[in-house]
Amino acid sequence: MRDAVPPDPGGRVDPSGRESVRAHDRLGRSWLDAEPAHLERILRLRALLNIIWFVFGGFWPAVGYAFAGLVLCLLIITIPLGVAAFRMASYAIWPFGRAVVQQPDAGAGSVVLNILWIVLAGWWLALEHVITAVAQAITIIGIPLAIANLKMIPISLFPYGKQIVPTDSLSAAQRPLHSL
Repeated sequence: MRDAVPPDPGGRVDPSGRESVRAHDRLGRSWLDAEPAHLERILRLRALLNIIWFVFGGFWPAVGYAFAGLVLCLLIITIPLGVAAFRMASYAIWPFGRAVVQQPDAGAGSVVLNILWIVLAGWWLALEHVITAVAQAITIIGIPLAIANLKMIPISLFPYGKQIVPTDSLSAAQRPLHSL
């Protein structure tokens, strides 16, 4: 008779004793506690969605974030804003399989940086998401991509105090603010 393995506080352990992947749906159920073939299908689907996203709407917002990052890094004093712009460009170009979560140690500095971000780059990057979403929504097939683009507006306006993490590393206690 085999002894029961206690669950890992950050995830769950299946009866075979191997640690399961720590991604959970909105109800806290682990949706990746599945067979390896099922996990492979999920990873293929994410890759397919990311390729579709890149071709039909992710490229231009990513270019906008990268351009903002270059301009903000040239101004020297706004280099922290430029780094955030490059981080957002990475997310805008390949969002499926990643989630945005609140940073637990974000303080008053993130509020100040968010205000500077909105004034210098955030408002026109959010406008770029709206324009891209409208262009996608004109085609019936592009409506899901338009919705995903609109979901990215809050993070494009307030990037500080948030982290972009792989959905596989989310614990049951972490609630994503945004995930695709």
